[in-house]
Amino acid sequence: MKSSIRRSRRAAVAVALGSVLALTATACGDDGSGSAGDKGNEGSGKGEITFWDNNGGVRTDIWKEIIADFEKKNPDIKVNYVGIPAASAQSKYDTAIQGGGLPDVGGVGTAMLAEVAVQGALEPLDSRLAKSPLNGKLSQNLLNSSRAAGGGGKLYQIPTSSNNGTLWYRTDLFKKAGLDAPTTWTKFYEAADKLTNKSKNQFGFTIRGGEGSIAPALDASFSQSGITSFWNGDKTTVNDPKNVAALEKYVALYKKDTPSADVNNDFTKMVAQWDSGTIGMLSHNLGSYQDHLKALGADKFRGLPNPTQEDGTRVQISNPVDGLSVFKSSKNKSAAWKFVEFALSHEENSKFNQSAGQIPANTEAAQDAWIQQAEPTKLAAAALNGADTKIVQLPYYLPDWNTISKADNEPNFQKVLLGKMTAKEFLDTLADQLNKAQADWKKNH
Repeated sequence: MKSSIRRSRRAAVAVALGSVLALTATACGDDGSGSAGDKGNEGSGKGEITFWDNNGGVRTDIWKEIIADFEKKNPDIKVNYVGIPAASAQSKYDTAIQGGGLPDVGGVGTAMLAEVAVQGALEPLDSRLAKSPLNGKLSQNLLNSSRAAGGGGKLYQIPTSSNNGTLWYRTDLFKKAGLDAPTTWTKFYEAADKLTNKSKNQFGFTIRGGEGSIAPALDASFSQSGITSFWNGDKTTVNDPKNVAALEKYVALYKKDTPSADVNNDFTKMVAQWDSGTIGMLSHNLGSYQDHLKALGADKFRGLPNPTQEDGTRVQISNPVDGLSVFKSSKNKSAAWKFVEFALSHEENSKFNQSAGQIPANTEAAQDAWIQQAEPTKLAAAALNGADTKIVQLPYYLPDWNTISKADNEPNFQKVLLGKMTAKEFLDTLADQLNKAQADWKKNH
């Protein structure tokens, strides 16, 4: 069943690509844009452009504010806003690629970037960025993630923001136990043990065993092992002996220093459990900050980037990156690019990310006062943009990535926690699937 799901997924992309090639350059949507087979043109740099927000509803207000700022500065350009719920953004783009009606510019996250790019829908942006005032002002790590996610080395997305893994810890519990902040993995494991008192239902850590468990597990593995590349040639490094040893140590925390309910917990349940006040540490991203603030108050917790190795080396997996893409079929690419440049400017990118609670891609925006006042975001931005931070790029470009990292292996990770599968068996199974998916991708690209 699982292999047939993946075959269907690949077939769907192939059909979509075939449909694109069959479309003529005259197939146009209501907004004046065409299908992925339409090469578009630069246009006058004036007139109307259409922008698709891939997180409509959640981000509608802030995008309308940015659009109003843009139109005030560029009175000869009108931006038509279309808000699309995040859950349906991929299918909306796929439909427009095959049938016409693509926007001039739109939000395209790294999770869907490769599938949109492989269908010929996106304009490469390397040369535009090279000649732009933005050149040198965007996070290099985020640009690297955008390139890697596109699957071909070209830049099909200008990153706007990213999240980052964060280790939330109870400062009051740490102080009471005489513990140092969990800045390294040694200090993390020491705290997990010392803060656990099962007779009082107190635990040092909560581990993610339910939906969304694979990324935190891989983050813990690579971060401890120090391996900085997901691939060694055409073979993945996920089952390297150093990663196996790291994962074994991490999963050994289950039921020893964590609640037994963790085997089924997704992030919502983990956050609620941690906010109840009986658990010392929680690994989650910046998105839960307001929940913690409301539940605990500012003086009882802190958020740090995930632990480093003993020598301070920081290795972390890539987080999904939000960004803007220009569509190849646009009849006014110059105006679309002006909008991208404006949205990524210092002031506007700062405004967007303050609203979204994420890390700005613009490095000047990442120094703004609101970030300096929000310590977890400040530290996350410093870690993400740090020259010594090594980012392990996850293969978002693989059509099978989401299936492999969710449907195929989340149940297997639960088996590891329950002792029904070893960490090595889990990572070997994951590696086998990834190696096959990589070989298939290379064969077709």
